[in-house]
Amino acid sequence: MAIETLRIAANGLEFAVDQAGAGDRLALCLHGFPESRFSWRHQLPELARLGFRAWAPDLRGYGDTEPKPQSVHAYHIDTLCADVAALIDASGAKSVTLVAHDWGAIIAWTFAARRIRKLDRLVIMNVPHPVCFAEAAKRSPAQRKRSWYVMFFQLPWLPERMLTANDARGVRRAFSEMAIDKSRFPPEVLDHYAANAQKPGAIRAMVNYYRAAFRARRAFDGPWPVIETPTLIVWGEEDAALGLETLDGTETQVRDLTIERLPGVSHWVQQEAPETVNAILAGWLNAPRPR
Repeated sequence: MAIETLRIAANGLEFAVDQAGAGDRLALCLHGFPESRFSWRHQLPELARLGFRAWAPDLRGYGDTEPKPQSVHAYHIDTLCADVAALIDASGAKSVTLVAHDWGAIIAWTFAARRIRKLDRLVIMNVPHPVCFAEAAKRSPAQRKRSWYVMFFQLPWLPERMLTANDARGVRRAFSEMAIDKSRFPPEVLDHYAANAQKPGAIRAMVNYYRAAFRARRAFDGPWPVIETPTLIVWGEEDAALGLETLDGTETQVRDLTIERLPGVSHWVQQEAPETVNAILAGWLNAPRPR
């Protein structure tokens, strides 16, 4: 299934959006850090085959989406959710499924809980519900240790410098060192992410997601409304940044929940195990839901 790149005006930005398929059923795929729309290259054709118009945008500040605001406030969770709402509105779709990984999943959890737009289904990959993460961080020293980089990213300019030095060696290592199946991240894939991080203004924008979240962390405090949208979590069990304990309690936050755990797969689940992830999507997305 062919993938084409569109330019979509939404919420004051021009988003670069990869598209596969057509129709009124939108599958909007939200990538994470330090990724891009390219991270959904294996899923877009499959989603199109399942009958969706699949969109994968470069999120605000990333890749070929322009402009790249440089202020921390421009990456507040309210603004990130407004971007998603504007993309949905621009699509004109009659039904919407969010498919999201990492930072995209933080946005998707928030978007679904706030019911900003009606969602048909929600697919989350390797990021826990924010309330569950907060609880796990309180009780788990191991998880606090895994999350050290969040505090590092609060420093001015140094994270950007370290991530982009030596042809973005830090960005490359985020994939190559965390991945279990390193063959899924050959040099040309690492080159793509390294080049994206070195676009003017990109790395500061990317790190500003973490700065904005930390400064507005009370926005993530519970209690949250229970999510009514049927939700699938796909989780690579060898995630070096997020322990399995962060999934504890998710069933109290989501009314209709399915969790698929993938042993021997890292945080980069949809890129590292695309065949398995696509089979899970195919089985779950088109399955009838109980009324």
